[in-house]
Parts: sequence; C-alpha cells; structure tokens
Amino acid sequence: MTIEFEGDIWFWQGPAPWYFVTVPPELCLDLEAVSRSVTYGWGMIPVRARIRKTEWTTSLFPKDGRYIVPIRASVRKAEKLDEGSKVRVTLTVATTVAKS
Repeated sequence: MTIEFEGDIWFWQGPAPWYFVTVPPELCLDLEAVSRSVTYGWGMIPVRARIRKTEWTTSLFPKDGRYIVPIRASVRKAEKLDEGSKVRVTLTVATTVAKS
C-alpha cells in the first residue's frame, strides 16, 4: 500500500524533541485498516517514506486518532526543511506480517 499527501512539518518539544508531518484523516482510515496485519506493537506502522529525493525507513506513530510521520534530521538537512515547511510525503507500508 502506497499513499501520498501534502502536509506541514511541525515540531514537538518534549523530553525527546522531534519533527513530524501528520497524515490527513481520510488516509488514516486506510492505514488503520492495514495496521493489524503490519504493526509490531503500540499501533506503530512500519513504512518506507520519501520527501523529494530523500527516502528512509521509519514507523508511523498513532496520535489523537491519526498517524504522524517522524522526519529525521538527516532528511530535513538534505532537503533544506524546517518547521512549517510544506512537503509532499510518499509512504509505502511494509508488507511483512507482524509477529504475535
């Protein structure tokens, strides 16, 4: 399963600060439908992500009924992105089945 969407990068300042993009609600329904077959725990969904020319492996986090995509520092640096940058994100959900 592959999805694409646009979103703004936002910063979460907490004990472990990080940058994210939130998946739109309508696409979260599709992700929720496949989550049980691919999650490895806590509702995390393993994906291959791409912004512009940069690809990386990560996992979507469930948050407030939606999913968020963590954006690594190396991705932000390579693509010259910061908080508030609008980005086009491509996510390919891992096809491996979660172990029980």
